Amino acid sequence: MKTIRRRCLGLLLAPLLLALPACQTPEDPPRPTDLLPKEKLIPLLADLHVLEARVENSRLPVDSSRALYQAQQKDLLWKRDITDSAFQRSYRYYSIHGKDLDAIYGAVIDTLTKREAHLDPKAAAAAEAEAKWSGAAK
Repeated sequence: MKTIRRRCLGLLLAPLLLALPACQTPEDPPRPTDLLPKEKLIPLLADLHVLEARVENSRLPVDSSRALYQAQQKDLLWKRDITDSAFQRSYRYYSIHGKDLDAIYGAVIDTLTKREAHLDPKAAAAAEAEAKWSGAAK
């Protein structure tokens, strides 16, 4: 009876012990050699979000809008002399480092708010007042 229990226990524990290392993540992934600096990534992300909003508002079918976005994204990266793979690796690296990505997106929001203020000062003032109010409510 004890041998059957041990055998069953061994059969149950073996897959768990084999799966355990797969659940572990590395402490700090290696920094990509072509990592984009934050100063270069912030305006790029702001432009990509504006591009995404323009494409969404174009009322094109989903497949056409996806193709348009990808083509214009490639063009935007090419104009800035950034490879798609460097952008993807950099974004992935910063997303693993949550504090860095929070700081980057805080700056992206500031950049977009300044652009909005330049285009429509009244709307930007209202948005800024709302942001201050919601920040005070927290």
